Amino acid sequence: MSSSPSLNVERVLAVRHWTPELFSFRTTRDQSFRFAPGQFVMLGIEVDERPLLRAYSIASASHDDHLEFFSIKVPDGPLTSRLQHLTTGSEILVGRRTTGTLVLHNLEPGRNLYLLGTGTGLAPFLSLVRDPETYGRYERVILVHSCRRVADLAYARFLSQELANDALVGAEVAEKFAYFPTVTREPFHNSGRLTDLIMDGRLFQQLDVPPLDADEDRVMLCGSQSMLNDVRTILEHRGFREGSQTCPGSYVVERAFVD
Repeated sequence: MSSSPSLNVERVLAVRHWTPELFSFRTTRDQSFRFAPGQFVMLGIEVDERPLLRAYSIASASHDDHLEFFSIKVPDGPLTSRLQHLTTGSEILVGRRTTGTLVLHNLEPGRNLYLLGTGTGLAPFLSLVRDPETYGRYERVILVHSCRRVADLAYARFLSQELANDALVGAEVAEKFAYFPTVTREPFHNSGRLTDLIMDGRLFQQLDVPPLDADEDRVMLCGSQSMLNDVRTILEHRGFREGSQTCPGSYVVERAFVD
């Protein structure tokens, strides 16, 4: 596998299979590679001497010396059906250009930042919650991760226990960060779809915070298309306005998907 003007060849450092449907992997990182927390990159492998690429959010911190990605396994997916068999030492293609809407500068100033994700939509938020600028901009950072099953709550231990020990942001995490995992198809201490938790107020009651307010709160969304559509409708009914690179708003949505 050889590099090109638009692609770096990286080597897999570690692979973790969270469930039969979810896995994550770390790769080397070219010294020239730069990204803003929340962005995604084109990633893939060579198939029949041609690159097969899909958009993947970067889960690692922008200051890490490696890259990390969080993925579903689609049995007949053109790319993920192959990626799930990665092992330590495997070569992988990583684009040299990053982009995406889930960056802090696409949001207007506010008091609280909500990061709302389903499934592997957690990935960009794993990078954002390790960025000092996130805590410099907001008084509270609330990450809500919704999955079908308890086992699907990947990175739960990291978010609930280990993040507070982070050398760079640990003090801010302890003071400002809240992690709210919720499950829709199994018993769990938090249960219900994101939309239901917002609409009936349970999310805010359990976090002991006021309901969403377009004047105070900023929201990032990443995950299933149904969740994005439903939560966008809720937000816009409450006066939120979608932001972009050219016009910051009170919420932003990531529309890049894998397979």
